[in-house]
Amino acid sequence: MTEFNISDLKADITRRMEGAIESLHRELGGLRTGRASTSLLEPVNVVAYGSEMPMNQVGTIGVPEPRMLTVQVWDRGLVGAVEKAIRDSGLGLNPAADGQLVRVPIPALTEERRTELGKVAHKYAEDARISVRNVRRHAMDELKNAEKAGDISEDAFHGYTDEVQKLTDEHVAKIDEIVANKEIEIMQV
Repeated sequence: MTEFNISDLKADITRRMEGAIESLHRELGGLRTGRASTSLLEPVNVVAYGSEMPMNQVGTIGVPEPRMLTVQVWDRGLVGAVEKAIRDSGLGLNPAADGQLVRVPIPALTEERRTELGKVAHKYAEDARISVRNVRRHAMDELKNAEKAGDISEDAFHGYTDEVQKLTDEHVAKIDEIVANKEIEIMQV
């Protein structure tokens, strides 16, 4: 009879569920709201030195005012590439170069666009919930196998499944809270 370690399983579950939440934070950070945020430009890649590089590797992204982003490009030769990357990113932004500084005004969102972004936020949240549920399913399978193999008793199995469900519920509640806050941010005029 091998020793079944529930604390290792719980640590693994928690780590993987937290990973789903971190991924959700990154995805939501890329959603444009009425306010400027450096995370808006972080996923944008710039063609530089013969390859694609993340925006934060060719310049410093700043937020000098609520509706303005700036990119202080380190290499003067890349200013045009940074402008092109932002323009082609699909974010609906129109950058303007001023020497080595690229100014990116953030236009106000229309009501229709806000609704669209809300739907995208909910899709990201549902993807995160699915990830959390997949982690739960995997953990439940491990527990079932441990019980079948005789590594844990039936009572222990039921106790552990309750703990796994509790962790799942906590993480799904976190996801719901995160997306609700993002929706409030998107709908703010």
